[in-house]
Amino acid sequence: MPFQSLITAVMETTLNTLIEDDPQLHRRLTRLKGQVIQLHIKEIDQTFTFVFSQQIDVLGAYEAQPDCYLSLSLTILPELREQANITQLIKQDKLVLQGDIQLAQKFAQLLTDCKPDLEEWLSRITGDVVAHTVVQGIKDVHQQVTSHFAKQQHYVAQVLTEEWRIAPPPLEIADFCDQVDEVKSHAARLEAKLHQLLGKV
Repeated sequence: MPFQSLITAVMETTLNTLIEDDPQLHRRLTRLKGQVIQLHIKEIDQTFTFVFSQQIDVLGAYEAQPDCYLSLSLTILPELREQANITQLIKQDKLVLQGDIQLAQKFAQLLTDCKPDLEEWLSRITGDVVAHTVVQGIKDVHQQVTSHFAKQQHYVAQVLTEEWRIAPPPLEIADFCDQVDEVKSHAARLEAKLHQLLGKV
């Protein structure tokens, strides 16, 4: 199966499953019914067409003119929820938009809110208690790893600045900057005096 066909199939199945599970997302889908939105994702340089009906069809190839065309990096997709952001992103060349701005906003809102509820999905297979335990365990591990990583960063910073003296501590940097300012000020005063003396000569 070609790469693009695989991606479109995965996207279509995932989005429709998530929308089916959430009545609020289903209501948002009905507001987009009959619309066609084309999305060019810069990270992978691929264009996908989203056709909205009772469900979402994701196409790799589409010949007709879409109602809205977007070209962007996925990282800025959540920012499209606010119209003011859209104008700013276009000015910064981070977004190419052709068509209805409000349609782009509704589309961005739908996609960014399509987040899987892992606990809900697991509970269908394992039951509520096991699903809750597994998800809570994952959260705890993530928290421990994050905390451990932060401690390691702090430790490395201390070793570099205090023990190995490779990088100067923040107070030394601030003191050095003050000394540089003082030397510059002193040099400026000397230069002014020199000009005065030359003027008299």
